[in-house]
Amino acid sequence: MFVAVALPEAVREDLAAFLEPREGMPWVDPAQWHLTLAFMASVPPSRADELVERLAHAAGRAAPFALSLGGAGAFPHAGRASVLWLGVDDAAQDPLARLARGCRAAASVSGASPDGRAFVPHLTLARLRRPVEATRWLRVLDAWQADPFVVDEVELVASFLGEGAKGRPRHEVVATLPLGADPLPPGEALREG
Repeated sequence: MFVAVALPEAVREDLAAFLEPREGMPWVDPAQWHLTLAFMASVPPSRADELVERLAHAAGRAAPFALSLGGAGAFPHAGRASVLWLGVDDAAQDPLARLARGCRAAASVSGASPDGRAFVPHLTLARLRRPVEATRWLRVLDAWQADPFVVDEVELVASFLGEGAKGRPRHEVVATLPLGADPLPPGEALREG
């Protein structure tokens, strides 16, 4: 499972149209695009409801904010890239990082196992079987300009490996959690019911 910011349809369509004529890269299916805040390799089934509740609280404590995609990058680096991505604008870095920390803390307290890697906000565009020199591709991706959009919710998504088209993962939204709508503290709703 993972917690993510989904892209608005207009942004998704614009970026897909930009990439469509650019052959030579194994582009990720636009339906799979998202900004991962927290990845959890395992979630105890008995604590799934608690996870949703704690994530709702973490999301509810965060105010909505504007975000623009832009600035291409590569993992581990452009000279030997295995992943090509787009970053986020400077103004969105802090609120996105705070939101990611809150989601990871909520997952940890709920018994899930959030990935411990440092948070690097990015939208994965291509995954390569073998590393390549990608400087030219990063220049191409840097040419794409996006309108800002408001991040006002996050999604908890279940990922089913190999069950999607062409052996890709199939994603299923488990819960949509609004920002700025702080619900009762975790556990309160369960005690009242």
